[in-house]
Amino acid sequence: MVTIAFDDIYAHPLPENHRFPMLKYELIPAQLLHEGTYTADQFFKPIACASEVVLKTHDADYVQKLISLQLSASEQRAIGFPQSKALIEREFIITQGTIDCSIAALTNGIALNVAGGTHHAFADRGEGFCILNDMCVAANYLLEHKYCKKIMIVDLDVHQGNGTAKIMENNDHVFTFSMHGATNYPFRKEKSDLDIGLADGTTGELYLSILKDTLPKLMSQEKPDLVFYLSGVDILETDKFGKLKVSLEECKRRDEFVLSSCKKNNIPVVVALGGGYSPDVKTIVEAHCNTFRLAADLF
Repeated sequence: MVTIAFDDIYAHPLPENHRFPMLKYELIPAQLLHEGTYTADQFFKPIACASEVVLKTHDADYVQKLISLQLSASEQRAIGFPQSKALIEREFIITQGTIDCSIAALTNGIALNVAGGTHHAFADRGEGFCILNDMCVAANYLLEHKYCKKIMIVDLDVHQGNGTAKIMENNDHVFTFSMHGATNYPFRKEKSDLDIGLADGTTGELYLSILKDTLPKLMSQEKPDLVFYLSGVDILETDKFGKLKVSLEECKRRDEFVLSSCKKNNIPVVVALGGGYSPDVKTIVEAHCNTFRLAADLF
């Protein structure tokens, strides 16, 4: 059975003027339940991740600043959100959700987090709406507890996973693959194990061709025990920041290819949502719901 991590706090930690980026976190599960793709018993609420688990990935000084709400004004600006107790609690819950999804995926083949993919968070700081790097924390947890020997992070958000790349740069047990807009944020890229930078205006046809030529080779080469898939929908041509020309249907075909490749190769997969900034929230929700629908169909 497909399981999904979700908690009400995912959607409500910010002042009203910061709430648009959070709307999808309440609308996606509501839509999936309404249409009958999933039932309530397939959703679970994570608890907050323990600090000692987070500290296997993030620096102690940074974690203490988060917990005590002592981020400086410049640190908050880099993140893009004002600090608050609710926001920090949300980040620890989301991180535990990705860990829980990882363990569930090892049994069920797939699990999804209605949040996460916070790939701009570094060990010592947050950036770009990312505070804790949930996939890196989860990967380190799985490796430490010997759930896995090799992990692959497939990051298809339109923005490079710079925090992920930096955190994992010397970890031979985690292969980082990021396919992203070459001229897009972050403007200073880190070095993933494999980076594919796409030109502005890259079409969905070319996007899918590159992905289909690349991902099977990586899976064969790396033979991961688990894949983390960051399924950002900011690749859409409607996205305010994306700069690519990928249609909603082509975005769906991307997800279908990634998930079916994992299924075909018997590789458990954990999905986290990543970004999406189309002006109409209905477009964002539909694109993300397609990912969940495909998971239900394929698994």
